[in-house]
Amino acid sequence: MLSRMFSTEKAKGTPYYLKTQRFYELARTCIYFGISACLFLAGYLQTGNRANLLTIVAVLGCLPASKSLVSAIMFFRYKSCDRETVEEILPHTKDLVSGFDFVFTAKEAVYVIPHLAVRGKSICAYAGEGEFAEAAFLQHLKEHLALDGEKDVSVKVFHKLSTYVNRLDQMGTTAEDREQSERILATMKSITL
Repeated sequence: MLSRMFSTEKAKGTPYYLKTQRFYELARTCIYFGISACLFLAGYLQTGNRANLLTIVAVLGCLPASKSLVSAIMFFRYKSCDRETVEEILPHTKDLVSGFDFVFTAKEAVYVIPHLAVRGKSICAYAGEGEFAEAAFLQHLKEHLALDGEKDVSVKVFHKLSTYVNRLDQMGTTAEDREQSERILATMKSITL
């Protein structure tokens, strides 16, 4: 549990990841700022003024604390996939390599994908209803997949949940390369929050 504060590798892709990770991000941020405050206070109490080595260390300690704060703010900006959607999708992902709560950050936009499934060289993503910059998202994924040596990967984005779960059922009946699917999902996880 404590390790999740410093590494999200095992938790990424689990249902409600964004919602539960907020606590860990906030706790880590408070610890980092707390350490800097304690160092500053210890230096001040020891020397009687602010001009000491521990003040410099405390100020430098604010750099990772500030980075952690930015990360915490990012997690508070986005919502996890709602319970009804999770319960609707889970029965259809039996043998699939898949994950929940993906937030892809790119230079031009942020793409929120509540669920994503991979089968061989085929990726299906549920974007939910509403506006979604699909062409830019597909380009973003293909660029990152190409950097990892994954070429000719097809990506399909779905906006209707019923259509998406039907596609998940179809994916479950095709032959797969599980190792390749896991590699592709690992690439997806590496470029998300």
